[in-house]
Amino acid sequence: MADFKPTFSWLKQKPICLLAFGFGSGLAPVAPGTFGTLPALPIAFMLSLLGITGWWLALVCVGLFVWGIQICNHAEKELGIQDYGGIVWDEIVAMLLILAFVPFKWHWWLAAFIVFRFFDAVKPWPIKWVDARVHGGLGIMLDDIIAAFMTLIVLNIAAWIV
Repeated sequence: MADFKPTFSWLKQKPICLLAFGFGSGLAPVAPGTFGTLPALPIAFMLSLLGITGWWLALVCVGLFVWGIQICNHAEKELGIQDYGGIVWDEIVAMLLILAFVPFKWHWWLAAFIVFRFFDAVKPWPIKWVDARVHGGLGIMLDDIIAAFMTLIVLNIAAWIV
């Protein structure tokens, strides 16, 4: 099934895969991880309107992480492809976690997006180490959460310097 290209019609028939593909954002023909991170922004905004920010949002992310292990496992099995680039639930959850701890200002959200995408794409140690050794849904989710923590470290250093 390595030549299989998921479509939005296919995702509509498989609701768990629709979630795994970030409501279709993971179908982007180029940079699906970047496009797949974008849904986190309006989701975080809507949750903030409900008062779900900071540690409350982080708690939501814990639940989404655990659920994401199952979602990503399911999508991998449906596709028959390990760690398919269009599976972007991990990017959404990781970005939501980052947004839980950065100021609610557009320039901080933009910086968070850019730094996270850098870490997720380049995969420096320990992200690359985890990515190579932990497989399945846990592996898909875990490397992005590590990238999220590295992003938060960089942003906190930047805030301290500026």
